[in-house]
This record gives sequence, structure tokens and C-alpha cells, in this order.
Amino acid sequence: MAEQFSRVSSKSFGVLSTGERITLYRLTNLSGASVEIINLGGIVVSLKVPDQEGHLSDIVLGLDDPNLYFNQNFYFGAIVGRYANRIAAGQFTLEGQRYQLNVNNAPNALHGGYAGFDKKIWSVKSFEGEDHSGLTLSTVSHDGEEGYPGKLTVNVTYTFDDDCNLTVNFRAVSDKTTIINMSQHSYFNLKGHKAGSIDGHEVFVNADSFTPINAVSIPTGEIKPVENTPMDFRVPKRIERDINFKDEQLKFGHGFDHNWVLSRKTNNELELAATAFDPVSRRFLEVLTDQPGLHIYTGNFLDGTVKGKDEYSYGYRGGLAFETQHFPNSPNQSNFPNTVLRPDEEYNTTTVFRFSVHL
Repeated sequence: MAEQFSRVSSKSFGVLSTGERITLYRLTNLSGASVEIINLGGIVVSLKVPDQEGHLSDIVLGLDDPNLYFNQNFYFGAIVGRYANRIAAGQFTLEGQRYQLNVNNAPNALHGGYAGFDKKIWSVKSFEGEDHSGLTLSTVSHDGEEGYPGKLTVNVTYTFDDDCNLTVNFRAVSDKTTIINMSQHSYFNLKGHKAGSIDGHEVFVNADSFTPINAVSIPTGEIKPVENTPMDFRVPKRIERDINFKDEQLKFGHGFDHNWVLSRKTNNELELAATAFDPVSRRFLEVLTDQPGLHIYTGNFLDGTVKGKDEYSYGYRGGLAFETQHFPNSPNQSNFPNTVLRPDEEYNTTTVFRFSVHL
């Protein structure tokens, strides 16, 4: 009798210097494509999908040692929160009270602080279905942690199916009014994680406008049309075409490091936000989300000093992140989408990363 196909497996991923053991979980589909996730930070360590010849390659940047993840601030593959992206000066006012967050990206708070969700050890439960498998990760962020109000109970579910859809669902409840904005921070290189620059990737973004930033990467509050700017990706174009254009926004971001205002037809249904295509491997990525914003980061601060998987050093613009989200600094901008979560509400948002081959 043939051995039954198992979609979920696990193994040790090493031990932190604190003594905590890290476990790696692998989700595999019928084609052999797989995603590997660790309980530290809910980090996507590896994602292997086929190219035009059917060859599997790992297309996310990552590290081989949990201590490297714990001690670096590039957020490779991590769940980021409580608040993904930046909050100006780490300050906001909620229900008349002023809060001061830890400022970990001076002069701002970034991705939840010094010990955000990317640094937590999550509880993990696996599951399998007829055409999919997945993990549900759980954690608690206590009242006052990193300066945020309220005890926040969080569940993140990763699901990987036979059509190479990686679905990420975020849920949270709080016992006090708080703010929340979670995201998934994988760096993609559709040629392969050690294939160099992503400049040749062809990218489409379903957005007519974006939120300009100031010199410290905080949105000015303006919502600006992308037309006649380097931010216009409404027709697919290679990253390299405009990224070195002499433009104030590109200077502030050192490349693309901005939030796009998605052109949505519904309020909370899954809609296409962006696509990326590698003409060499012919791999094609579609990003679908129910979120109002998409932050695109082109690895502008990677400089070859980070030694990643397979002893490969990640260089300048070696990865491309699609961070589905609400807008940066929303708590301080009344015209931005609301990021307040009240005790009688549930935070519930989904993003799908869909992989295929375009011949």
C-alpha cells in the first residue's frame, strides 16, 4: 500500500540564546510546492514554487538561524504588529489619552516596537484538508506592551493549497480600546532568493493614488494621484524603469518604500491589489487583500551585510515586499482609514499570495 501523503511536517529550527526552542513547520501541496514557517514571529522562512520548467526554487529571503531573526530588524518573512509600518514620534491620542510608544526607528515607532510580533514565540496548531493544509498561530500582547493599550489576543492562520495560494488571515480582540494594523513582511524574489536584484520584476499596482512621505518616511497626510509620477504602476512596468528617477519621494524612501491607496470596489472583500512577474522564471505573483493600502518596499537598505540562507549575502534591492495594511501613521491622520479596535469588535483581515506560471 502506498504511503499516505502528509501535508504537514515539523522539525527543530534551533535554539535561541534565551534557551527557547524554535520549531519549523512545513506545509506541502500535491505538486511538491511548500512553505516553511517557524513559531518565532510566524516567520515564513522558505517558499518553494515552480518555474516554467516545473523546477522548484525558494523565492523568499530568509535566514538559517533563529538567533539571526531575533537580533535583526529587516523583518524577513515576519508577522508585524501591533502596528505595521510607522507612527510619527511613536505618539498618538486615543479617547483623550496620549500614548507614547517605544521609538525603535528614530524618530518613529516601526512595526510594533523593539519586541513586536516578529519577536514573539507563537503557539501553533496545524490542520489538513482535502486540498490544503495550514497553521493557526496564537499569542497575547499584554496591556502596555511596547506602549500600546489593552490586552490583545491574536490569531494568525496560514493556509497553503494545491493551487499554490498562501492565504494569511489575521484576527484579534482587545479588552481596551487600542489601535491595530497587522501585516505579513516577506521579501519576494521570483527568480530565487539568491538571484540578486529584483529590478527586472514587472509590477502592477491597482492604485490611482499614494500617500507621499516626508524626509523621515511619515505620510504628509496628502493623498496624491500617481499619474505623471514614478509611483504609477497601473500598467505593469519593471521596477528598474523609474526607481532611479530624480524625484523627492524616491529620495526620501531611497527607492520605493511607500503606501499605495488601493482602488477598491468594495469595503472588505478580497480584491486584486498588485502583481509581480519575473520574465526569466515566468513566475507570477498576485496579491489579493481586503485592506485599503499596500506598502511596497524594494529592499533599499539591504547592503550585503546580512548573510541569508545557503550562506548567500542579500544585497541592495534583493527582495520585494508587498505589505497589505491600513495606512502608516493613521492614528494621527483623521482623513486616513480608521485603525481603532474597541472591546466589542474583532479585527479580521485576509491577504492571499497567489503563485502561478505565465508562459
